[in-house]
This record gives sequence, structure tokens and C-alpha cells, in this order.
Amino acid sequence: MRKQYRAEGLAEADLAATPVEQFARWFKQAAAEAHLFEPNAMVVSTADAEGRPSSRTVLLKNFDEQGFVFYTNYDSRKARDLAENPYVSLLFPWHPMARQVIVRGVARRTGRDETAAYFRTRPHGSQLGAWASAQSSVIDGRSGLDAAYAALAARYPEGDQVPVPPHWGGFRVAPESVEFWQGRENRLHDRLRYVVEADGGWRLERLSP
Repeated sequence: MRKQYRAEGLAEADLAATPVEQFARWFKQAAAEAHLFEPNAMVVSTADAEGRPSSRTVLLKNFDEQGFVFYTNYDSRKARDLAENPYVSLLFPWHPMARQVIVRGVARRTGRDETAAYFRTRPHGSQLGAWASAQSSVIDGRSGLDAAYAALAARYPEGDQVPVPPHWGGFRVAPESVEFWQGRENRLHDRLRYVVEADGGWRLERLSP
């Protein structure tokens, strides 16, 4: 199960001034040109206070020079990990393009106004789901979850405003490093990494594959 990556290389001179600007370029290519399925899907890796890691796939919902934003239940395993250890890694696995983006940084909760604004854009069913699911908790079976959702659907029919759950919200990951990985032939991949400096600027470095 081997595949040769024959993509064009990635040169320092081709990169944008900031990693977020460069991410925006690659993200646009992944979404609009390569038409990847859910290019905003990312693997979020956290670790608890004892350093035990866990990973899961989450959807990126916004990004700007301040960081990368996703939303979750604040009682979930990932959120509990981040409460103990705010360092996080985000991986965008764009395999059909032989590309990866790896973000390492610190996660902080978004403000409630920002959370509420995003919650209002979610489909009605997803809003109800945020209330119905006690994310990451052990449950007896599917029936209880379905019953909780049905009760919420009766209480808040389509068209009614669903309140924002107090236990639900966003995290913004402020990047400390962002690596752009481009697959090349013979496993001699291009790996260019932005690293934040003390003054807020970015240092660009090349990593051996």
C-alpha cells in the first residue's frame, strides 16, 4: 500500500507572510479547486493533566489571524482535557492533494456573544442536538438519546428560537506553530513551518522529511 507523491514542490518564496494567510490559500484550493469532502474537517488532539492523549475529528468553523475556531460541549472529553491542559494540535489531512497542515497552539474559550452568534446559524436540528447530548458521557442506549431529542423538538418546534446551552461553546486555538506539508517523490516531502516569535512575528523554517 504505497503511493508516490508527484505533486509540485513547496518553496519558501511561494509562502504568504503569515501562516493564516497561507492556510487561507490552501483551504481555498482544497474547497474550490480540489473539491475535497469537508476540507474543514480536522483531527483535534488533546492531552489530560497526566499527559494521556486523545484525538477526534471536529469541523473548523472560523479562522482568522487570532486563531482557528471550533465548537463543542464544554463537558466533553476534549473540553475537560483543555481545561487541564490548554495545549492542542490540529491536523488537516488533505490526502487527495498530498497535503497536510498541522497547527500547534493554545486553546481558549470564545466569548458568549461569539458563541451565540454562531449557534444561531446552526440548523434547527443541530441546535436541539446540542441540548440532547451529554457529550462523552456513558449512556444506556440510543433510545434515551432519541427520546431526549424528541422532547426538545416538541418544546422548540421548527421556527422557534432555541436558547444557547450554557455548557456549549467555542474554542479558539491561537497558533504557536503551523506546518505546511507537501508530499513529494521518494518520501522527500516538503515541510515548511511558521513559528511565532516573541514580538508576534513569524519565523519560517524547513524541516527534514
